[in-house]
Amino acid sequence: MKFRTEIEIAPLADRIGYQHRLLAIGSCFAEHIAAKLTEAKFRIATNPTGILFNPLSIAEALHSYAKCEPVRQEELQYDGELWFHYGFHGSFADTDAARALERMNTGRKVGAAALETADFLLLTFGTAWVYERNGRPVANCHRQPASEFIRRRLTVEEIVAAFDLLFDGSLANKRILLTVSPVRHIGDGLAENALSKAILRVAAAEMEARHANVHYFPAYEIVTDDLRDYRFYADDLAHPAPQAVEYIWEKFTAAALDDEARHLLPEVEALVTAAHHRSRNPHSEAHREFCRKCLARIAALPANIDFTEEKRDFEHYAD
Repeated sequence: MKFRTEIEIAPLADRIGYQHRLLAIGSCFAEHIAAKLTEAKFRIATNPTGILFNPLSIAEALHSYAKCEPVRQEELQYDGELWFHYGFHGSFADTDAARALERMNTGRKVGAAALETADFLLLTFGTAWVYERNGRPVANCHRQPASEFIRRRLTVEEIVAAFDLLFDGSLANKRILLTVSPVRHIGDGLAENALSKAILRVAAAEMEARHANVHYFPAYEIVTDDLRDYRFYADDLAHPAPQAVEYIWEKFTAAALDDEARHLLPEVEALVTAAHHRSRNPHSEAHREFCRKCLARIAALPANIDFTEEKRDFEHYAD
């Protein structure tokens, strides 16, 4: 007897290996998966200019990375306390305009470098609702008065059109992995959230149909149709719980990683865990031998897996 409908995901046509570089952009769920990839020692940059929720802000961020134009001081806004930019997350704001500008330009340079070298882009759409100021979408409202913005729902057509320009232009040689975030935007209302996710899902399907280098991974469906239970949500009943993120990660690794990466992953994860282990007596001969064995295991892995931090810890006690 079956009590749930488990999603079976076929291996993606283009799969990720340790030889690849990745750039993840989008909602906070993008950061969950990117964090798992980082822990597994994949080379990935995540949201260089901050978390982004709506597709048009994601597209604008990608355009800014492709052009790599510096942020000008006249683009900054001042609310009497902080200098900020409507295209950046609030973590880039500062009481000093020069420091804010430096942070933003550093973030944009990181994004430009990551985009240039990335083999794969992981794009996660969070909501189809957008806030516009002077006719342009904002990435973050920075707690400014609601009267400053017009809130509206994006259409499938305008989302697809924005990414057609990118997929036929600066992203033409990139492999794209699309997801819709399973995070529920309860503040929009449950009915509005459902409509928003439906628009994002149709837009993702249209992009996949139009572009051979675009593939969809069903993170949203895994949470809402496979797990389908409030015990898989955090206390806010909106974000996936750690157990749900771990389950999505298992599905992701099976479908999105190439054969070599899946084979190496358990050893990589074991070595990362070993490096985090704190011995009762780190200067004992037993611990020194443990560190030497870990260094030998690292040496047996491909050189493009970066264990610099872990090697430093092991080497400190190995001799």
